[in-house]
Order: sequence, then C-alpha cells, then structure tokens
Amino acid sequence: MLIRHDTMHTIIKFILLGVFLLISFFITGQQDVKTITGRVLDEEDKKPIPFASIYLKDKGIGTTSNEEGDFSFYIKNVSNTSIVVISSIGYGTIERRIDDFTIKENILLSREVSPLDEVIITATKKKKFTAKQIVRKAYNAIASNYPDTPFILEGFVRDLQKEDGNYVEYLECAAKFYNKPISVEKEANVELVGIRSSYISDKNPWNKKWDRKNAIMDLIEDDFIRFDYGPIKGKGGWNYRLIDIIPFNNRLVYKIEGEDVPFQKATLFIDTESFAFIRMELTRTAHKGKSWKRRLSNGQEQVYYNVIFEYQEYNDKMYLKYQKEEDTWNIYDTTNPKKLLFTKEPKKELFINNIIVEGVEIYPFSQNMDSGSSLENQKEAYNPDFWTNYNAPQQTKEISKIEQYLKDIID
Repeated sequence: MLIRHDTMHTIIKFILLGVFLLISFFITGQQDVKTITGRVLDEEDKKPIPFASIYLKDKGIGTTSNEEGDFSFYIKNVSNTSIVVISSIGYGTIERRIDDFTIKENILLSREVSPLDEVIITATKKKKFTAKQIVRKAYNAIASNYPDTPFILEGFVRDLQKEDGNYVEYLECAAKFYNKPISVEKEANVELVGIRSSYISDKNPWNKKWDRKNAIMDLIEDDFIRFDYGPIKGKGGWNYRLIDIIPFNNRLVYKIEGEDVPFQKATLFIDTESFAFIRMELTRTAHKGKSWKRRLSNGQEQVYYNVIFEYQEYNDKMYLKYQKEEDTWNIYDTTNPKKLLFTKEPKKELFINNIIVEGVEIYPFSQNMDSGSSLENQKEAYNPDFWTNYNAPQQTKEISKIEQYLKDIID
C-alpha cells in the first residue's frame, strides 16, 4: 500500500511531537523534585542532632534526620522561594528558602534555653502550675489538640531484631495509615506501599510458631493517645517533676520527668500554650535488683521496654511524627518454664513524612496489610523508581553495616 508524501510527513510530525512531549515530561518531572541534603548539628559542640524535623512550612510534607544528624529532603512541585523549617526540641528553629540551601550543608541549631525562674507561667488566678497539674491539663486537652476527623499518615517503617546479641532481621518498608476518629476506631488501617530491604537470617525455631511477625501492628497498638494509657494521665502511682522550660518551634515547652516507682520512668514535653503533648518517652526496666516483668503464656517474658512518641503540629492539630519501640524479651520453654531458650531484642521505628487531612475520602488508599502475616511475606516486587525520591531517613553507618552483615549471611 502506498502512502502519500503529505500523509507520511504528518505521521512523522506526530511521532516527533510525541517523542518531544515524552522527553519534556520526563525532564519536567525530574526538575519538579528539589533535593535538600545536610547534617543538623548543635551550634555549641557541633554534635549531631538526631531526629530533627525538616519540613515544608504550612505543609504536611517532611523528613527526619538520622542518628548522625544527616538528612535528604525531596520536595515536589514547589518554588525555590518556599520555606523549609528545621527544628528540634531544646533548640531554636530555623526557617529558610529552598534556594538558600547548599549541597550537604551543616545546619547549626542553637540552644535557647530559658532558666525556669525567668519564665512566668500562670493560670487564670495567677498561680504557677505544679508538674502534675500540667500533665493533667495536657491529658484533658487531648480532645482539642488531636484530630477528631479521619486522616492519613504516610511513613517509613524500620524493623531491626537481635537474638542472643546477634542481628537476625532488618526490614524497611513504606506504608500508609488511615486513622478514623478515636471515638470510632482506635487502630489504624494499613496499606503496605513497598518494601526496600528485607534480610532475615536463621532465627530460633521458636519464632515459627510464636513470633508476632508483624512489626507495624506492634507500633500502632502502643499509641498512648489513642489507647489512653501510660504516664499521660497524671494518675495512679505517678509522681512528676518540672525540670525545665525549653524552646521548640518558636514556642516553649515544659520538660517534665515522671516516675512510678520502682519500675517505670517517663519524660514528657508539653506545650506551654496549648498543653499539647509534643514528645513522650516511657521506660520500664529493672530497679535495684528487682525486675519489671511481663510474662505471656507462650514463654515470653518482657524485661525491658522503651517507647518514644513525638508529634508535630499541622493545621492546629497534633499528628504523629516519630515513634520508636525497643524491647528485651527472655524466651522460656513452655514445657519447662525455668529453661531459657534465648533472648530477643526487637527495635521498631516509624517515621512520618506526609500528613493528609483534606480529601481523605478520595485520597488513594487500599487496606492490604494482613496483620497476622509477616511483612516480608506480603511484599511486592521492588520498585526502584518509587524509592528514588522517597522521604525516608538516611541510613547511618551502623545500619548500613548491619544490613551488609545480614546480606552476607543470607548470600
């Protein structure tokens, strides 16, 4: 069949136009992602500041520095004049335009601690609050400070486990968490988006029958706010001390230490204006030779427990920013309760990098996680394009070594 010259010319023009548009789309897509890298340091001693917040002002998008203070922040579809905020509890906050950052820059945060006796904190009757009153006010303000409408959190989960002092598992995954109001449902629904790393060496045979397997479920079931427990109530055997008042996000927060003798200790950071919980840490451990223990019927005995929650303000409400849970379990033979099989030390972390509060009902979300199955058994094929500009915390040198160690064992 013969094709007229003008028809062929038209076809070639359309083909070239299509190629041009495809190339332009690719280039534009690449240019629309702006990257900020750096290290957050204490201005005074130049030590790294771990878990500092790096986020876009008035947006729910952000990332977190790692234990060495390093971060990479990928920002899509914004102008160079957009403002990036870098903050950490106990330090002054920095706000800078995107185009003011240089590559791998050292970001210095200064300590702006106000002495306790120089800050006047009064109630309506002009009297100072006790530490316990502050905690009670924060607890009573939960309903006004935390969201009462559905929202979605996007984040990065890291699961690291040891048995008898040896590393046996390392897993990294991206997930979405759909949260309904607390009055409707406490546990979040979860969509597994992708798994980047999954290395598991030979675990003790006990795990095949009894291991919880799903690190995400452990995280979402231990939320103090949603499940109403821990040191936040100001009740029971808890005693509190007001330690200091320190800066955070251009405001001040109370630093309060609590103790429920002899096994529980807590540190609470509470906003002096809104009385929102900014950060909470709870530790349960042995004390003077006596052990706090939580024993389960499958032979597990928890002898150490540490959990941290840190929140961020967005649209006048507080949303989870970072969570860590670290435990030590002694595993005993169920047929011989005095026989110790092994000791395991799991460490789970959740880093939130995006908050969605508008259009939640139409935001792409598909609950696909099987809570009774291990995460690595639910993973899809690795997608390098997805992870290229994903706001996950940078790996530290130690984590990289652990991952390589497990990879070498498996290979």
